[in-house]
Amino acid sequence: MFKNAIKTLVLVAACSSLFAQEDNYNVHLWEPGKVPLSVGEGPLDNPFLTVFAPPAAKRNGSAVIIAPGGSNIMLMYGLEGIEVAERMNDWGTVAFVLTYRLSPRYNEAARVLDGNRAMRLVKTRAKEWGIDPNRITFAGFSAGSNMARGVANGAGPGDPNAADPIDRTDSKAHSLVMVYGPGRSNPKENLKEFPPTFLLSAAADPGAANGSAQLFLDINKAGGVAELHIFQRGRHGFGAASTSPEFSPWMDALRHFLDLNNFFARTK
Repeated sequence: MFKNAIKTLVLVAACSSLFAQEDNYNVHLWEPGKVPLSVGEGPLDNPFLTVFAPPAAKRNGSAVIIAPGGSNIMLMYGLEGIEVAERMNDWGTVAFVLTYRLSPRYNEAARVLDGNRAMRLVKTRAKEWGIDPNRITFAGFSAGSNMARGVANGAGPGDPNAADPIDRTDSKAHSLVMVYGPGRSNPKENLKEFPPTFLLSAAADPGAANGSAQLFLDINKAGGVAELHIFQRGRHGFGAASTSPEFSPWMDALRHFLDLNNFFARTK
């Protein structure tokens, strides 16, 4: 575990430096010393968003928060972060890659707090980024997909009496994108109230594929909105897969799904 923590620390520090270059920059979810459930003050204890924004003239008011996977011990920033962000930038969407708190220092409760805080922060600062606060999707990969389900289940209207104005904002996403990770079952989930959900996996990744299929059935039976894609071949961890012969169509399918749910409608 100690080696994993050191590996994660190096990755977070390196990517933080990389993201800070050129037009990308980091925004911490909380001020130093105010991170809930924190057990320290280092890079692993202070979650943040990295902003990837298309040119202002290209933006259509949509936004995405991307939670890369990595088994909750590291983050796959490339295939499941930067590449997805840049592809969605091409669609006119402002993208935010989420660096969330990891194991073994933190558990799922901290990660759900990070995800919901990210939603609230982006909504609070929507005008600054040219975003419609009602058109923010949450996309998770593998462990980040599990997190997306927890974020949807933990979404709330905000506390009107909170001292922090960010905490007064609701955290409900416009839609969910869950890639090769169905999330953990929770009998307290109100699947009917989940935002429209896009589920994607490969058949040769049976845990994710079968779990995604079951989650689709559960959402559909509950009266919610979901779309399911399971590729006949492939593996876990394909990410954006822009040039892959097996998986390259998936982001076009996602764009179609989002478009059907008025994600790209220009702000008035």
